Amino acid sequence: MKAKNSAMYPRSILIVTDAWHPQINGVVRSIELVKRELEGRGITVHILAPDRFRTFPMPGYDEIRLSATLAAPVYRQIEAFGADAVHIATEGPLGLIARRWCVLNRVRFSTAYHTQFPEYLRARLPVPLHWSYRFLRWFHGAADYCLVGTPHLKTLLENRGFKNAVIWQKGVDTQLFNPAKRAELDYRGPVFLYVGRVAVEKNIEAFLALDLPGTRLVVGGGPSLEKLRVAYPDAVLLGPRQGEELARLYASADVFVFPSKTDTFGLVLLEALASGTPVAAYPVTGPIDVIGDAPVGVLDRDLKSAALRALDIPRAECRAYAEGFSWAASTDQFLGYMPVRQGR
Repeated sequence: MKAKNSAMYPRSILIVTDAWHPQINGVVRSIELVKRELEGRGITVHILAPDRFRTFPMPGYDEIRLSATLAAPVYRQIEAFGADAVHIATEGPLGLIARRWCVLNRVRFSTAYHTQFPEYLRARLPVPLHWSYRFLRWFHGAADYCLVGTPHLKTLLENRGFKNAVIWQKGVDTQLFNPAKRAELDYRGPVFLYVGRVAVEKNIEAFLALDLPGTRLVVGGGPSLEKLRVAYPDAVLLGPRQGEELARLYASADVFVFPSKTDTFGLVLLEALASGTPVAAYPVTGPIDVIGDAPVGVLDRDLKSAALRALDIPRAECRAYAEGFSWAASTDQFLGYMPVRQGR
């Protein structure tokens, strides 16, 4: 599929997302950074998120609030925005209602596949993968384009019957995440860092169970945080951190350890590399595409071996590699796959 000419870009875009503040995750950060880039180009961006409605906690994950609303109020807001293009970022309650509005009104739209939902669901409940993928093929199949983070994931989805998957490569904020922010931490070195949601699908115990020298440091919140604090008292679990404090932790760590086997991309990988911190991960979707054969990380089924070997990677190479991932280029791809509404 080919992206359209820049002259056909929309003047305003509605992004519908079930993931938004106060959540702290890669989906929210991706939307924020693309929104900032779009607005810098003079494009109006509307966000339709749960903060406009009553919400309820997602079962098993209280930190995530889902919208408790009927279709009519959502339809009214979509129509009031009057955007030239509609992008549905998530498959939650708002995403489902927005999809139905687009189909009923014959409005073309795009979607994004940010999360390996079938694998996440199976980590919590005994739901067969083919049931979940059938739902996702239905959800995303109505869109002109389904934006995915990596070529490897695109191939996986195509093997599952997806017909409209296109690449949307993410970027990284190289101003915020910078090696210059490296400082001495009050932990015994070397410091092995994980940043992200603290939940079962992130496979964090595979990291915390490693017999590594120095300190295993976890930054992030989630339903498994207190349980892991009790189970691994010799590790440091700080809870969520943001902004400059998070950037300092990234830059001050010696290795970034990414134990997840279910991520679609892993924006945190780029944030670590931009901070000059090498990566240790499994050779799975996300790390395969972000790191690949580049000499900025070690991908190995033996995560301990990967973490120890990553200590020898020059930090300058990590930073130079991350500088090749810009949000400007990411936004060009995003815009190229925004179907403009007829008559706009």
